[in-house]
Amino acid sequence: MASPLKTLGLAAAAYALLCAGAQAAFWRCELPGGVFMVSLPSVSLVSIHEYVVDGAARVTELTVGTNSAVVARFYYLEPMVPQSPAGGIGQTLVDKAQQQARDAAARTGMEAVWQKVVKNYPVTTHAHTVEYRLETLDQLKRVQKSLEDAWRANRETQFKVSDDDASDSNTSGN
Repeated sequence: MASPLKTLGLAAAAYALLCAGAQAAFWRCELPGGVFMVSLPSVSLVSIHEYVVDGAARVTELTVGTNSAVVARFYYLEPMVPQSPAGGIGQTLVDKAQQQARDAAARTGMEAVWQKVVKNYPVTTHAHTVEYRLETLDQLKRVQKSLEDAWRANRETQFKVSDDDASDSNTSGN
């Protein structure tokens, strides 16, 4: 266990570096919906959890808390798929109707509402939250890993999420 004087000395050295103009490491994440950048020493928590919203969608959410009033949320939405009570032919009809709705949205260039971040003005727009929706659960988990790795090492990192999972990029500095 470090002595109190040694601990105090390390804290004083860190403070002196900050005062001397040493820059903090940042984590920068480019997403289809925007860019999120945070000073790693200001990150106070990273949490991932799952919940269901009004029985309509399953949400997996990555929350990033900082020492400011702003909270960042990255999430993946998965619509709850209606199930036919009869199964079989009934379920086939439900599945076909859902596919036709997706196809129609794709043809018109419009995404389904559940694929976008939706805010209720002024409640959610003034709630000090920054939100990003990811297209796959795997993308969300890669964002989490990049952030946690950078935070633990206090290492400058740039992470880019692309539409193609295989082309994500994660660049770390010294």
